[in-house]
Amino acid sequence: MRKEIDVHYEGAHCYYITLNSTFESLCSDLTDALGADQSRKVCIVSDSNVAKIYLNKITQILETQYPQVFSFVFDAGEQSKNMGTVQKLYEYLIINKFDRHDFLIALGGGVVGDLTGFTAATYLRGIDFVQIPTSLLAQVDSSIGGKTGVDFQQYKNMVGAFYQPKLVYMSMEVFDSLPDQQFANGMAEELKHGLIKDRDYYIWMRDHRSEILQKTPETMIGMLEIGCNIKRVVVENDPKEKGERALLNFGHTIGHAVEKLSDFRLYHGECVAIGMVAAVYLSVKKGYIPSDELQELEQVLRDYQLPTRIHGYDAAQILATTKSDKKMIGGKVKFTLLRAFGDAYSDLSLTDEDLLEAINYVLE
Repeated sequence: MRKEIDVHYEGAHCYYITLNSTFESLCSDLTDALGADQSRKVCIVSDSNVAKIYLNKITQILETQYPQVFSFVFDAGEQSKNMGTVQKLYEYLIINKFDRHDFLIALGGGVVGDLTGFTAATYLRGIDFVQIPTSLLAQVDSSIGGKTGVDFQQYKNMVGAFYQPKLVYMSMEVFDSLPDQQFANGMAEELKHGLIKDRDYYIWMRDHRSEILQKTPETMIGMLEIGCNIKRVVVENDPKEKGERALLNFGHTIGHAVEKLSDFRLYHGECVAIGMVAAVYLSVKKGYIPSDELQELEQVLRDYQLPTRIHGYDAAQILATTKSDKKMIGGKVKFTLLRAFGDAYSDLSLTDEDLLEAINYVLE
């Protein structure tokens, strides 16, 4: 089974997202995306967790088409997503004489994709790169749309660039090795897409949990096709995040603050789940969402093994941390709320008291 999604940038074709049952068509997709020149060097960038599982397999596939396949592996985890790792990758590429003719492959989750994309955007003022996301979170979120970057000190994604990949190749094989907690991590972003843009999609995920958790290629390709298309439409309409794309930040303002204060011990999707509960609480307070729908959402999140409450955090500290968010406008937090499930909007009217009330709601 296979699906293709055509992603446009500034009105013209930019790249394809391909959804595949296996990795078998990787080389043919690379030829379609990059041309038939087999003299190009390729560097697979991965982390220490993913490399153990997939690096040899992907290397062997690529070596049937490209005679010079290199690999760069860094320690897994958000703590590696910084300029120090980027500098080591620059040095590796320089030593191995990579030029603008060559390309990078990001093999891994969101950290690998963001860091590899940023390196590709800045090495020699830009070389080609390809995304092979190996987590559900990266498949439905970070691999699509061309946002790349690294963390700066304690500030998440503060240094980056908009830079589009040449191909996003998704294989359903990765679900054979993806831990359940990481799968739940990605489901938070899938549920978010339904909540901001497609109520029917959210309801389908709500009602088909047992089918989704079986992770068959047919089910996963079907789910990813809808989720990826939601993000595709948003980023095509607003590639540089000047308007509609901000809706994708639903759950992320408070979520990012919690993630940062946890020192990234909590998964991104877990923090987004907490942030979505807080955001829907505020949407209830505004009179848009019935309170029973907030209770329903909390149950859906729990059904997918996602948290709806946190403990051990200080509300004032979470609020202060939201103020370091890069999406601040004129000292105000640009917050995404819902008029209804499937209908999101950006709100600049929330007071600190509003935010504290929502934060306290999710604190145990």
